[in-house]
Order: sequence, then structure tokens, then C-alpha cells
Amino acid sequence: MAPQINPSILSADFARLADEARAVEGADWLHVDVMDNHFVPNLTLGVPVVESLARATGTPLDCHLMIEAPDRWAPQYVEAGAGSVTFHAEAAAAPVRLAREIRAKGARASMALKPATPIEPYEDLLPELDMLLIMTVEPGFGGQAFLDIMLPKIRRTRELIKKHGLELWLQVDGGVSATTIERCAEAGADVFVAGSAVYGASDPAEAVRALRTQADAATARASWSCDH
Repeated sequence: MAPQINPSILSADFARLADEARAVEGADWLHVDVMDNHFVPNLTLGVPVVESLARATGTPLDCHLMIEAPDRWAPQYVEAGAGSVTFHAEAAAAPVRLAREIRAKGARASMALKPATPIEPYEDLLPELDMLLIMTVEPGFGGQAFLDIMLPKIRRTRELIKKHGLELWLQVDGGVSATTIERCAEAGADVFVAGSAVYGASDPAEAVRALRTQADAATARASWSCDH
């Protein structure tokens, strides 16, 4: 799969979300961070805003639920128009059942891991997912510095994907920029969430194109891609 760039509206102007969504229409997905001030120490937006965004843009919505009780709430985000819904392994009571419910409602099912959560205990769950998200910062706030110590975890996850012969997308979120995206791609990521690097640029659409060019080049020379 070709690398995908998902701008995060966490770094956008919340008073102009429809305009901000249109500013990155060349992106693959629009990443929507949902935070409840319980699972993470921040509060962002919920189902009504996702419904409005889905009507305002043709770019599919990738909803990242940093919330407690995702088993209860995640299906509502599919109904609101999300094409992909990510729940956290640390918060889900029944991740396999939840992934199957998200898929049954017509969206891609994704699971996220905080930096301190290892991938290995979830190896058997991978076939139930369409995407796995490796957080490269502590979830909760945009603009944080990329954690290089997550690169080995990305590599191990890519090896598990290859081991099981899965068509599983591997997403990274946190501190992804022109200075870090190539390292992520070389380690095995193929879906990149970028907030400040896109919406902090004078031309967000051009920033998306530039990041895609970097990711394409890094993927082409990556050993995992050559072996795939």
C-alpha cells in the first residue's frame, strides 16, 4: 500500500473546521481526535461535530477515540459518518467484539497503543483489525515532540504483520513532521497522522504533498517494503 497522510484537525482552527477540512482535500483521511478529559487530560469534540464534518468534506474521517468506555461509544461514531474508528487497547473492555461491531457497521476498525503499551500481548488480535495505531507521543495534546524510542516498537509491529501475512495498516500519531516521517516509514509505518506539520504551514495542502513525497521515498528504500 502507498503511504497515506492524515492531517489532524487537533491542530486546526476549531472555529473554521469546515474550511480547515477543505484546505487539505488532497489528504487520504482527515484525522479527528476525540478526547473526553478522563482517558486523557484534554477535552475536544464529540459525535455532533463528527456528523457536521462528515457533511462538510469529501475526505473520509479517521476518528481516534481517546476516551473511556469505547465499547459503548465507538459505534456511534460510525453512525455519525466516520470511515475508520480507532479505540485504545487500554480502554476497551472487549476489543475483539468492539472491532467486529465497528466493521459490521461499515467502518474500518483500528486499535491504538499508548507508548508504554507493548504490541506483543495483542498479536493474536491483529487479524481482527484493519489498522493498528502506534502512539509516538503520550496521547492528549498536539504539538508534542516525537518519541524516538517508539521506532523499535514500530519495527516489531511491522514484523508481526508480515509474520501473519496481514493487510493491516500501521499508523503513527504524534510529532510526525518533515524531520521524523522518514524514520517512521523506514521502521514500517504506512499511515501518518500530522497535525502541526500540516496546519502550522502556510499552505496545508502543499505540506501534505511534501510529507507524502518524503514518505514515498523512505518507503521505497525500506527493507520491510522491499521484502513485502
